[in-house]
Amino acid sequence: MNGHIPFAKPCIGEEEIAAVVETMRSGWLTTGPKTREFEEAFAAAVGSRHALAVNSATAGLHLAIEAAGVQAGDAVFTPVWTFTASAEVARYLGAHPVFVDIDAATLNIDPSRLQEAIVRLEQARKWRPKAVMPVHFAGQACRMDAIVELALDKDLKVIEDAAHAFPTTVSSRSMLNPSSVRRSIGTVGDATVFSFYATKTLATGEGGMVTTEDDALAERVRVMRLHGISRDVWNRYTSDKPSWYYEIIAPGFKYNFTDIAASIGLEQLRKSQIFQKRREEIAAIYTAGLAGQSAFECPITADGNDVHAWHLYVLRLNLDQFSIDRDRFIDEMASRGVSCSVHFIPLHMQPYWRDTYGLEMAQFPVASREFARVVSLPIYPGMTNAMVERIVATLVDVATKYRR
Repeated sequence: MNGHIPFAKPCIGEEEIAAVVETMRSGWLTTGPKTREFEEAFAAAVGSRHALAVNSATAGLHLAIEAAGVQAGDAVFTPVWTFTASAEVARYLGAHPVFVDIDAATLNIDPSRLQEAIVRLEQARKWRPKAVMPVHFAGQACRMDAIVELALDKDLKVIEDAAHAFPTTVSSRSMLNPSSVRRSIGTVGDATVFSFYATKTLATGEGGMVTTEDDALAERVRVMRLHGISRDVWNRYTSDKPSWYYEIIAPGFKYNFTDIAASIGLEQLRKSQIFQKRREEIAAIYTAGLAGQSAFECPITADGNDVHAWHLYVLRLNLDQFSIDRDRFIDEMASRGVSCSVHFIPLHMQPYWRDTYGLEMAQFPVASREFARVVSLPIYPGMTNAMVERIVATLVDVATKYRR
C-alpha cells in the first residue's frame, strides 16, 4: 500500500456534518440548547453529577483549580511529563507548579515521588501545598488509589488532567467515596478536565469539559466560565427574568463552549465506544506485530486499568541496539511515508520552566532518560489494518537497517 500515513486524523462522518448544519439553521451558534444537551449526555457517559463545557481543556484546568481555591503562593503538584497547560494554569493564579518525576512503566506520575515532593515542600515552607494534578498519559489512568489516599492525608485537592483519557476506567476510591471499585475517569478527583481538541479521542476541533461531584465547585466553574455572570445566555431566555437582565458576581473569564461544537460532540459521543474499541484493536495489532523485536518496548496496561482510551501508542526504542538516535529514527519513518511524533518534551527541558524554577535533568532521572527514546505512532479509528501492518513493517525495516 502506497501513500502517506498521517500521525493523526479526526474521525468525522456525515452525522457530524448534518448536525452542524442543523445547528446553524437553528439560529443558536454560541452557548445554547445543544451545549446543555452535550453536557447532560457527557455527564451520563462518565457517571458524573456535573459536566460543564468550556472552550478548551486549558480553560477547564484554569477554572477547576480556581474553583478549588488555588491562590497566589499555593503549590500545585503535577508530573514533569506533560504538556505545558498542566503547569501554566497555576501561574495564571500566581501559584506555582511543583514538578514530579514519572513511573518508568506507564509514564504517569509516580505516587512515591509525589509523596517525596510534598514532604520536601512542607519542610521548606516555601509555598502552601494545595492541589495535585495527575495527568492520565496516553489514555491510561494514573494510580489514583494511591494519589487520592495521599491527597486526603495531606488535605490536597485532586484536579485530574484527563485530556487523553476518554473513555478510561480505573479501580480506585474517590475523593468522596472510600470504596475502591471500578470507576470512570471523571468521577474520582474533586474535578476532572477532558479535551476535545482535533486529535483527541472525542474531537470537536477545540473544546473541553469539566466534570465534578461537588455542587459548589460546579457552580463556581459555571459562573466563572462566562465573565462571572450569574446566568448562562441560555438560562436568560428560559427564566422569569427579562432576557436582557444579568448580574456580575465575580470577575470571570470568556471560556464558554458553542452549540456548533456541541453538535459535533454529541455525534462523537454516540460513537465513543466504537472509537475506543477500534483504538484498542490497533494497539493490539502493534503489540502483536512487534512481539519478539528486541529493538522496541511496547506500552503496557497497568493492573486495575480495565479501559484504556489509547489516545496515544507510545513505543520506546532500545537505543543501544540502534546506530541512530530517536530523532533520526522518526525522520527515517517519515521518509518511508509514516508520520510519528513525540509526547512529551518534559517541562524541565523547556526554557521557561527550567529557568524560572532552576530545574535540572538530574532532578527527573526517569523523564530525562525516557524522553530520548519515545516515539508516538499513528493511532486513530480511521486507520485500516493494512495501514497498521504497514507501519509495523516499516518499524522493523528501519530497525533492521540501522541495527548496531
